[in-house]
Amino acid sequence: MSGDLQGKVFLITGATEGIGKAATREFAKRGAKIVLVARNKEKGERFVAELRKATGDNDISLIVADMSSIADIKRVAAEFRANHTKLDVLVNNAGALFKDYQLSKDGLEMTFALNHMGYFGLTFSLLDLLKSTKEARVVSTSSVGHKIGKFDLGRIARREPGHAGWPAYGESKYANILFTRELARRLEGSGATANCFHPGFVHTGFGLNNGGFLKWAFSVVSPIFARTPEKGADTLIWLATSPEAASHTGEYFSDRKVTKVVEPGNNGELARGLWELSEKLYN
Repeated sequence: MSGDLQGKVFLITGATEGIGKAATREFAKRGAKIVLVARNKEKGERFVAELRKATGDNDISLIVADMSSIADIKRVAAEFRANHTKLDVLVNNAGALFKDYQLSKDGLEMTFALNHMGYFGLTFSLLDLLKSTKEARVVSTSSVGHKIGKFDLGRIARREPGHAGWPAYGESKYANILFTRELARRLEGSGATANCFHPGFVHTGFGLNNGGFLKWAFSVVSPIFARTPEKGADTLIWLATSPEAASHTGEYFSDRKVTKVVEPGNNGELARGLWELSEKLYN
């Protein structure tokens, strides 16, 4: 264990599955003080126990929360603040694909609620800590899936009944890119950075929350063609910890390289509009 992350505080959502789990293991191995957020209490506690045993570090903690719930997002931020005065790295990673249309507790379309508002709300609530922590970083998991579907601020938060699945997922992943772009602008002058990335097609539990053909397809195809979680987490870990990544902000990466975004245009106005909409929904 290198210990190069000793003294640094990491807050990680979606830390008990897939690339989030692989990255959290690496951060803990290198000495970071870990706070992980998980929806499933039993799974979260089991992973915390595993990390403590592997590292000998008991200063690894769990916050149980549903990151599609605005009340839970605010509670995560409050619990984190109660125990920490700085935040070196925030990893926004909790997300899912929902085949069927459903609403969150707050009446938002579930894909948007979890995949975007979970990122936005937690970051927004901890923005002052990020700005006051020397060289803080925000790393958010996006996807090449941002290419799918159109992006309409007027309907993205709720959509029409029956319209979810891949188009909603693609729009939420493009929202991650717009969010990162506007966040980087708002962090200017603080020394903090914000970037997002595509992890590749990774063999995880992704898509298995759905039934029917989609669940079958992911369970069959993923083990054969997908990357390991460790490979999928490589760019996340690099963005969160490497000196080379410190010079980048507001970018979208794939395999450690800045990658072109497929979008209507490099639209700063759209990014600001999404931020303003999200702030209204969150407050």
